[in-house]
Amino acid sequence: MTTPSRVIVVGDKKSPKEYNCKKVIFLPYDIKLGFKLENVLPYNHYCRKMLGYLYSMQEGAEIIYDTDDDNKPLDNWELPIFNGTFNEVFSPDGFINVYKFYTSENIWPRGYPLELIRQNKELYLQNQSVQKNIEIGIWQSLTDNEPDVDVIYRLTDNRLINFKKKDPIVLSKGTVCPFNSQATAFRKELFPLLYLPTTVTFRFTDILRGLIAQPIMWDAGYNLGFTAPMVVQKRNDHNYLNDFELEIPCYLLAQKVVNIAKKSISKKDSIFNNLQNIYEALSKENIVDKNELITLEAWINDTKNLLKSED
Repeated sequence: MTTPSRVIVVGDKKSPKEYNCKKVIFLPYDIKLGFKLENVLPYNHYCRKMLGYLYSMQEGAEIIYDTDDDNKPLDNWELPIFNGTFNEVFSPDGFINVYKFYTSENIWPRGYPLELIRQNKELYLQNQSVQKNIEIGIWQSLTDNEPDVDVIYRLTDNRLINFKKKDPIVLSKGTVCPFNSQATAFRKELFPLLYLPTTVTFRFTDILRGLIAQPIMWDAGYNLGFTAPMVVQKRNDHNYLNDFELEIPCYLLAQKVVNIAKKSISKKDSIFNNLQNIYEALSKENIVDKNELITLEAWINDTKNLLKSED
């Protein structure tokens, strides 16, 4: 697979008014693209990335690769194919720590339930994987140097990590691992699942997105895959105690969110309907604010129109 033909940078109020870089399309905060989402998205918010997703759909993207400004592609950057034979792994307990497949260090992804960190699940990765032909819906690349971990790890260890260069692995249906928005590729059929919730904290929004996406993917016939690092991160400065406060929902709600999502969806429903049903259930549990449904409605409307126009 070739590298992306277009790079989209989404600006906010604190961004420069101009971004002069060859082969980059810059969307300033005050641009008018004609999307309903523009009218309800907050400013100075990570979720403004969604305007870049919609712009990409409008331009006919088949794959959207989601990344951040502190990630740099490695020389080996190349996405795996979305259909092929891969090592599929499972966990009988639901959650699995994919990082354990690529390193022996005591490290876990942001959003992984804290109560599971000390459980030894390497055996499921090493001895229970099987080669299967699989349709991949979303690929997540690991990140070298400063991978995506929670602040518990950063406050207690915080060593730099370079993961082993091993083959991709794919999670079986029913097996969950948090994934983020740093180096993640979505195929067109799952573009609706790019939605980033706007009424949760900055450190929870992409984790919540990923936890919701996985059960919907299973019912739609797709799996989540992970690859060895194809990017390296030199992390922007963070206030760790502030991050801790923003990550509290990750620590307390991950397993609950997955359970709610699984109970809220049906194979008979579309991806759009399942997404809506999950957020309505999360709103009733006060995991998202009721205003989330307004933003979600705008996203669904825009996405339906854009994807329909490409048929």
